[in-house]
Amino acid sequence: MESTIVMINLFGAVALLLFGLSQVKEGATRAFGIRLRTGLAQGTSGQARSFLAGFVATIALQSSTATALMIASFVEKGLVRARMAQIVLLGANVGTAVTAWIVATGVDWLSPLLILGGVMLYRAGRSSAKQGAGTALVGIGLMLLSLHLLGLATEPMRQSPALAAFLSMLDTAWPVALLFAAAMAFISSSSLAVVVLILSLSAAGILSSGLTIALVLGANLGGAIPPFIATLSASASARRVTAGNLAVRAIGCAIALPLAAPVAEFLQTLSLSPAKLPVDIHLLFNIALAIAAWPFSSLLSGAMLRLIPDEPRAETGPLYLDDRALTTPVIALSGATREVLRVGDLIERMLIAPMNAFHHNDLKELRDVAALEKQVDVLQQEVKLYLSRLGRSGLNDEHGRRSIVIIDYAINLEHMGDIIEKSLTEQVKKKIDNGLKFSEEGYQELTTLFNLTIDNLRIAQTIFVTRDADLARHLMEVKVDVRHMEKRSSERHLERLRDGRADSLQTSSLHLDILRDLKRINAHIVSVAHPILDENGLLTESRLRLPR
Repeated sequence: MESTIVMINLFGAVALLLFGLSQVKEGATRAFGIRLRTGLAQGTSGQARSFLAGFVATIALQSSTATALMIASFVEKGLVRARMAQIVLLGANVGTAVTAWIVATGVDWLSPLLILGGVMLYRAGRSSAKQGAGTALVGIGLMLLSLHLLGLATEPMRQSPALAAFLSMLDTAWPVALLFAAAMAFISSSSLAVVVLILSLSAAGILSSGLTIALVLGANLGGAIPPFIATLSASASARRVTAGNLAVRAIGCAIALPLAAPVAEFLQTLSLSPAKLPVDIHLLFNIALAIAAWPFSSLLSGAMLRLIPDEPRAETGPLYLDDRALTTPVIALSGATREVLRVGDLIERMLIAPMNAFHHNDLKELRDVAALEKQVDVLQQEVKLYLSRLGRSGLNDEHGRRSIVIIDYAINLEHMGDIIEKSLTEQVKKKIDNGLKFSEEGYQELTTLFNLTIDNLRIAQTIFVTRDADLARHLMEVKVDVRHMEKRSSERHLERLRDGRADSLQTSSLHLDILRDLKRINAHIVSVAHPILDENGLLTESRLRLPR
């Protein structure tokens, strides 16, 4: 009975730790999501900046898995080079290790204060950012509380004959111990959680130094598996990123495990605290791995390219408009929805192309825009024709409304494609052809708006599928932010013109035209939220104030 209570306490503490981690990730994403994604995408122009971007993003999100999936999606969209992505993940690995080290410094007494402050901030905050920050604080407090509970739960284990026998078996088979810890990290989707659990067992004095090293290595290996599994259905470029990260960790563990015995003997000669030994090993391993793997990042990217080659180019025509489904409206509408999502993905690629050309002054980035726009025109026309044929057989009110929503979104996407090809791309070409250089302030303003537009399009794609009213309301709020951002940027640009800034004088019309184009694109993006808010009674007819 006593052993059962101990296990319940242990599993409960681990569950609280995982829940706290998820709250930190969710809160940080809500509070800083756009800035984190923008910073991660922009912070990869150099090796040191790439490493720092991965480190900071992981510290904020408390999840190297989240960072890995984010950077893999950026590589897939052409925002980040593959080599830089591998360096980002080295920084993410060190970020996770630093987080574990901080958690182990004995600050669990802060837990009640963080939870109280987080709840107060969440309740008082009216904006999504403040509520997200409150959620993240609560998550950190729960993590620290779970560490205290883990310590209490593992204290009775010192006297457990069964655990002693199990650890004795692992202590004579370090490869098995490594695989056991890797399996735990994979199941929990968190190497941090497993390292914290190892920390609690080590503090109880029931782990040898060698076994501790083997278990920490296993936690590192297992932490690279979830992002690799999550990207198996993604494009080859995304899979290469997570596979490379898994390969780096596997090679690092394979080299480090045979050295565990001499390292353990060396550690015993140092005045390191046994209670913090797991996090010290975790941090040292990831720093050593980053130093060793960094120079080989190009070689690793090339190896992954040969191992996971690009897929053949996809068909340009519709893939999901099945004429046989016209007799079943639910299936037909589902196919049309999937086809329009393809159009949205094409628009994202079209947006990324001028953004990359704008950053790198490279006209080659724009070579596919015209072909993509033609594909957008074909697909949206096919969707409209398909749904018009579906409507001839008679649809109920719900299916009819859904059909109209799909057509409206497809039309708005097609308008975005026109703006990108016929206006935005031409403005970027003028910048490159004439060798124009924006002021630093103007460049940053336009870069921020570019990234925000891409983020908004991704949110719109999610809203189109989920019809989430809260997300739709959030997108409407972002529209106001975009309007204010465009207005402030225009005002600052005019101020620079009045100050006689030569760089602003040269790029005046380009700056204002690009602002206008991105604002127009955002207006079309936000239209996906209108029918959802209208159905929920959250949309007014006009923004005009009523006379008093």
